[in-house]
Amino acid sequence: MKLLINNQKIDLYEAKSFYKRFLGFMFKKKINYALFFKHCNGIHTFFMKEAIDIILTDKNDNILYVYLNFKPWHIIWPKKNVYNTFELPKDSVKNIKINDKIEIIP
Repeated sequence: MKLLINNQKIDLYEAKSFYKRFLGFMFKKKINYALFFKHCNGIHTFFMKEAIDIILTDKNDNILYVYLNFKPWHIIWPKKNVYNTFELPKDSVKNIKINDKIEIIP
C-alpha cells in the first residue's frame, strides 16, 4: 500500500494484529515507511529510537491533528472524533494542514 498526502507517496503498512499494533516502531532505527492504525485515537512513543511524524484522521481520512518531529517517550492522549492514526518517518511530509485529505492507495 501507499499513503498519498499532497502528491507525496509513502510506503504504508497496516498494523492489524495485537502484536504489530503494540510494537509499532518501538526499537526501530532508520524508519523509512509509514504505519496505519485503524480505529486508533491515541498513541505513545515509548521505547522508540527516533522521532516520527504523526497524523490523526477522522473516518473520511480528513486530517484532524498533525504532530511533526514527535519525540520518543511521549504520549498523545485519545482524541475525540479521531478514527485512524498514521505514524510516518520524521520529515516525510511537507506543507500538511488540518482538514487536508489523505488517501490510501492499494
